[in-house]
Amino acid sequence: MSRSIGLAHIIRHDDGTSTGVWGIHTLQSAFQPIFAFKEGKLSVTAFEGLIRPFRDGEPQSPVTFFGTCPAADRLHIEALTRTLHLLNAGACLPQEASIFVNFDPSVFTDRHIADNALRDMRLVLHEAGIDPRRIVCEVTEQKSASQETLYDFVEALRANGFRIAVDDYGADESDINRIKELKPDIVKFDAHWITQLMESGAGFALLTAMVQSFESQGIRTVFEGIEEGWQLELAERSGASMVQGYVLARPELAPTSFRDFGKVERQPSAEENKAQVAASPGPAPQARPARVFGRKVAP
Repeated sequence: MSRSIGLAHIIRHDDGTSTGVWGIHTLQSAFQPIFAFKEGKLSVTAFEGLIRPFRDGEPQSPVTFFGTCPAADRLHIEALTRTLHLLNAGACLPQEASIFVNFDPSVFTDRHIADNALRDMRLVLHEAGIDPRRIVCEVTEQKSASQETLYDFVEALRANGFRIAVDDYGADESDINRIKELKPDIVKFDAHWITQLMESGAGFALLTAMVQSFESQGIRTVFEGIEEGWQLELAERSGASMVQGYVLARPELAPTSFRDFGKVERQPSAEENKAQVAASPGPAPQARPARVFGRKVAP
């Protein structure tokens, strides 16, 4: 793989952003903010790069797009999507924010391929004006050619100054082993799994204990797929470091409106407001009622 493989499929635009072309598809970057909890407020701390394919101007599912790509092309498409996200991040994201990009370990079958990919990535980062320390490499759940190859690849990422995140953590035995072996900086919890745990007090206690265990090891946590206010409140109560989801912000195609995205005050949900009003009949402030686990059902 050479640097030209990614850049040869890039189209630059006058506004500083870029799009990619692969066969009959046009590829665009979308970015979704990741928020950190701090002193009752939510602050944008990072963005995840997401690919958005189009065919004849019509949006296509990323799953469909990748499903139609021959396996032999996957390495080159991975390079293209990362190049696209990094160029667009340099053009339209806040300079202090971290950037999450995906790495599929199954395409890095030997150290030579990994070294070439990382060399090209360093050159793209230089061109985009991005400090490597801003990059968080999400290692997806795809199987690598071998465990030894995967460990070598992750160590090479670290040696280049990048941070490591394990994606889609769901507490299966394979996930627990990934944490022990890769020793990531960040763990991103699977959205479906955390929603299930939040449905009961016992599940939420388990979720909280796992977050605390990771935090005690210096591993930060991200809850993905937060779509409702009650999930956001429980994420905060669990001690999660960061949250990501539609309840906070949807992905935006580059160029985004995120460059000047500042701190966002943590606002109570409509349910919390109703509970607070019910608990405060007089002018004196009342204690906030305890949160009921799971979804509330209309009477």
